[in-house]
Amino acid sequence: MTASPRATDFRSDLELALRLADAADLQSLPRFDATDLEISTKADRTHVTDADLATERAIREMLAVERPDDGIFGEEYGAQGDTHRQWIIDPIDGTANFLRGVPLWGTMISLAIDGDPQVGVVSMPALGRRWWAARGEGAWSATDAAPRPLQVSSVTSLDDASISFQSIGQWAGAGRTDQLLALSERVWRDRAYGDVYSYMLLAEGRLDMVAEFDVKEYDIAAAVPIVREAGGRMTAFDGAETISARSTLATNGILHDAFLTFLHP
Repeated sequence: MTASPRATDFRSDLELALRLADAADLQSLPRFDATDLEISTKADRTHVTDADLATERAIREMLAVERPDDGIFGEEYGAQGDTHRQWIIDPIDGTANFLRGVPLWGTMISLAIDGDPQVGVVSMPALGRRWWAARGEGAWSATDAAPRPLQVSSVTSLDDASISFQSIGQWAGAGRTDQLLALSERVWRDRAYGDVYSYMLLAEGRLDMVAEFDVKEYDIAAAVPIVREAGGRMTAFDGAETISARSTLATNGILHDAFLTFLHP
């Protein structure tokens, strides 16, 4: 899959990110639903598989050759190098799905400049889908067909909105269960699609809001340029323009302030 033929300052970085995603898919997809998948538990009690580790190593090895002066921040091997130009990597977002044979998982690759994601690629090879964007380049998606541009929805009312709240546990952990219940009663439709797929559905115009808590930079960085370039908006839950607040609110842009007002009366 290749990017659209529109040039920006980040074009070469986007092309590299797409090749990194190719390399990641070669590591992750053959291990999906494998009977000999190796699974262990990290200190934070989350799971990691041999596929997570191999996928991140493959990405890091390519970056060491092609962008040796850039920094890297990955879920499995941490941060190293420069933080001005930093590649933010989640080798398998949705590891719980991956290890249970559920195809809703993907690799997230982003280039952030001073903490602000400018390039994002999300690859979900078990679905045969990929999404990408760079600042000024637009947001795109493809399967085996030609790339198509993405555009968020034009829904203008909370009453008509379809949302993904990700998980009840997240909202409960943040002490916001009552808000989640009130939100579910206000909007047209609520579901918990989960992980990176929700943000891609938002960028495609199929959802109008996604909200998460207890998220790290690598959980959301690649989604930021895709949502933005599709016409949407992503902030922290309090409206701050950052990926480091451990929360995120993504919308079609039109409804962003209305959701903030509803959630912060």
